[in-house]
Amino acid sequence: MARLLSDVTKKKLRRFRSIKRGYYAFIIFMVMVLLAAAAELWVSNRALLVKYEGQLYFPTYGAVITGNTFGLGYQYETDYRELKQVLSEQPGNWVLLPLVPWSPYEQDYSGNSYPPTAPSLDSRHFLGTDSSGRDIVARLVYGFRTAVGFAFIALTASYVIGVMLGCLMGFLGGRFDLLFQRFIEIWSQVPFLYVIMILVSITQPNFALFVAINVLFGWMGITWYMRTLTYKEKARDYVLAARAQGAGTVRIIVHHILPNTLMMIVTLAPFTVVANISLLTALDYLGFGLPPPTPSWGELLRQGVNHLDSPWIVASVVSAVSLVLINVSFIGEAIREAFDPKHFSRYE
Repeated sequence: MARLLSDVTKKKLRRFRSIKRGYYAFIIFMVMVLLAAAAELWVSNRALLVKYEGQLYFPTYGAVITGNTFGLGYQYETDYRELKQVLSEQPGNWVLLPLVPWSPYEQDYSGNSYPPTAPSLDSRHFLGTDSSGRDIVARLVYGFRTAVGFAFIALTASYVIGVMLGCLMGFLGGRFDLLFQRFIEIWSQVPFLYVIMILVSITQPNFALFVAINVLFGWMGITWYMRTLTYKEKARDYVLAARAQGAGTVRIIVHHILPNTLMMIVTLAPFTVVANISLLTALDYLGFGLPPPTPSWGELLRQGVNHLDSPWIVASVVSAVSLVLINVSFIGEAIREAFDPKHFSRYE
C-alpha cells in the first residue's frame, strides 16, 4: 500500500496524524461507525448464541426461530430474554444475549410505571426508555446508522454529479458553462423545505426519497468550487502539455485536473457529512422526516423536548448529536490543514 502512495501524499497523511485533535476524532468516529454497522451484535433482542439440547443456534443474522424450537409452546419468534430465564434452570442449555438485549422497535411495559422510564441496570435500559417504552440506547445506535448511511450515500451521489459537471463547466466554458450557470441559479432558488413538505404530503416518505431530494439540491455547492478550480487548472502547463500530446477532454479531466483538485473534495466532504446528518435530524424533529417507528435522532429529540420531566431522553440525544458533529468537524479541520497544497507545492 505504501508503494502506491506518492511522497506528497505520505507527507499529507503524516501531517494529518500530527494534528492530534483531528486524528483522534477520526479514530473515535470510525469506531462509532463500525459499532453501528455491527449493531445487531451488541444491541438486539435476538440472542447471539443459543445452546439447546446439544445443538447451537445463531439467531442474530439468521432466519426467525419460533418458540416451539426451544419448547416454549408458541409459533412466533422466540423471546430470548424469556428463554434465558427458562434455560437457566436446565444444565447444559444456555443463552448468550447482547449487551443491550432490546430492539429499537420493541416496547417495554414491564415496569411499575408507564414510560418513559429512568435508566436502570436491572432492566438493561442503560439510558432509560422513551415515551413509547423503547430502549434509548437502541434508538440512538440504529438512528446513528440511519443518519450516517444517509449522509454518505447522499454525499457520494451529490459529489459525483457536482464534481463532473463542475469540471466540464470549467474546462469547456462557453455556452455550456453559461447554460448551466443560469440553470443552477434558477434551481438554487427553489425552496428546499417546501419541496420536502409537498412530497411528504402526497407520498409515503422513505429513506430513498430523502436521499434523492438531498442529491437534487446538494450537488450545486461542489459544482461551483470545481468549476472555479478547473478554470484555474486548465491554464497550467501540464494541461497544455497533455493537449499538445493529443489527450482528449475526458482523459485530461480524469487523469490530470481531478487529481490536482482532489484537495477541495477531501476538505469539503466532512463538512458535507455534518450538514447531511443535521439535515435529516432537523427534518425528523419537525415531523417531515422518516416515518415512525424508524429509529431517528430527530424524533427522539422531539420526545425529549416534549418530556422535559424525563431529562435522560434529551440529555442522551443531545450528547450523541454533539459528539458526532464535533468529531466530524474536527476531522474536517484537520483534513483542510493537512491537505492544504500551499504546504507541499509551489507554482512558478
